[in-house]
Formats: sequence, structure tokens, C-alpha cells
Amino acid sequence: MSNLKFPEILVLLLIVLLLFGARRLPDAARGLGRSLRIFKSEVSAMNEDPDKSDAESSDTQRSTSDSSTDKPAAKDSTSTTDSTDR
Repeated sequence: MSNLKFPEILVLLLIVLLLFGARRLPDAARGLGRSLRIFKSEVSAMNEDPDKSDAESSDTQRSTSDSSTDKPAAKDSTSTTDSTDR
């Protein structure tokens, strides 16, 4: 991979400015900043307490496996129409 020099970075910034426009560029940068901030906080929370995240995932797996063993719902007899009701 080659290193980007100042003229190449300048050309890329001009292309981005032309594509997004001066009005939408600050909003895009703000949204990117928010996404990165959320991502960093989630990664740091995951690194701080890995046992808690493992317990939560096992609880989720256990609850989904419990719901799959439930009895299937009975057929709804009110959904069928009788021709004598008309």
C-alpha cells in the first residue's frame, strides 16, 4: 500500500466536497463522529467486563431455546367461516 502525500489528500478532499456538497458534508462528518463514539464506547464496555457480555449472550440463547420448545399454537376456530351464517 502506498503512502498518500499532501497533493493526493487534497485531491481526495476536493472530490469528496464535490460529491457531497458543502451543506451535507458537515452532517456526514457529524454522523461519522457519532458512530465512532458509539463504537468506541461499546468496545470499551466489552473489554471492561467480558464475563457480563458472555452471561448476557448465554441468557439470550437460553431464552430462545426455551421458546422453541413451547407447544405450537392451537388452530383458531373463529377464522373459518361457515356458509350457513350468511
